[in-house]
Amino acid sequence: MKNFSSWLIAMFAFMFWGFRLVGTVLYSVGNEFLFVPTNMTMEVILLFVTFICICFMIKRRLLAAIIYLIAHFMYYGPAFVDHIIRLSNNTLEMDLYMSILFEFFALVLAIAAVFDVLLDKNRKAHPTDKKTDWFYKNEQYDRKLDDRADKNNYRTL
Repeated sequence: MKNFSSWLIAMFAFMFWGFRLVGTVLYSVGNEFLFVPTNMTMEVILLFVTFICICFMIKRRLLAAIIYLIAHFMYYGPAFVDHIIRLSNNTLEMDLYMSILFEFFALVLAIAAVFDVLLDKNRKAHPTDKKTDWFYKNEQYDRKLDDRADKNNYRTL
């Protein structure tokens, strides 16, 4: 993870995961937070799957990013479409708007994570490191070293 965008996506994913965790715990206790989980059992399963997938996405595993995308689209996708349809029927509820916002953010974050890992696969296959490539991939440096080594005239007794 050399890109700043990769770190941002990972940080947003962890923050969103923590936010959903706090909301789920508060809902299970009986307090309402900014959102109401659609299905409590699936929410808990999704929290565990999401944590594992985010940890592996940091390691740049494509399978983890795809599982993260599929899990989020299976959980947030139908609810997002249902809330958009309810919104088009002139339903004015604050919970509805907050649910749409969180679901939209979850879907966009999952898509961004998959694209980030997909675009990063080429760098993983052909890594470049500026700290060492100047030495190991620089033929001019090798030539200068060879020329200098040939001109040493030390006296031997």
